[in-house]
Amino acid sequence: MTQYIASFALVVADYDEAVAYYTRVLGFELREDSPRENGKRWVLVAPPGAATSILLAKATTDLQATRIGNQTGGRVGFFLHTDNFEHDFAAMKSRGVRFAEAPRHEDYGTVAVFEDIYGNRWDLLQLKP
Repeated sequence: MTQYIASFALVVADYDEAVAYYTRVLGFELREDSPRENGKRWVLVAPPGAATSILLAKATTDLQATRIGNQTGGRVGFFLHTDNFEHDFAAMKSRGVRFAEAPRHEDYGTVAVFEDIYGNRWDLLQLKP
């Protein structure tokens, strides 16, 4: 039996705002945007060529709204791997991505923390071969 993570949910404030950010600013692909009941949508985005996608899930309760931007308690919770750190770092900065730190070189590779539109913390990471 083969298992894999197909997608995971990221709670957002607004579908269109989130789609615009993830596609225009981060350069992800819009994989699906299908209407559901009660104004909900099934919205999947992913980096080009990625197997796993992100389900952009609009908060519909007060409790869900409290999680927007802090889904991992302030820790880096999402890891965007690249095979060309310098190119992607420069491109993302030019499109307005907020990096919380300058790139640093670690034993495992080159990394910089950035925040998405809602404040969720991500690593942009190129692993060493």
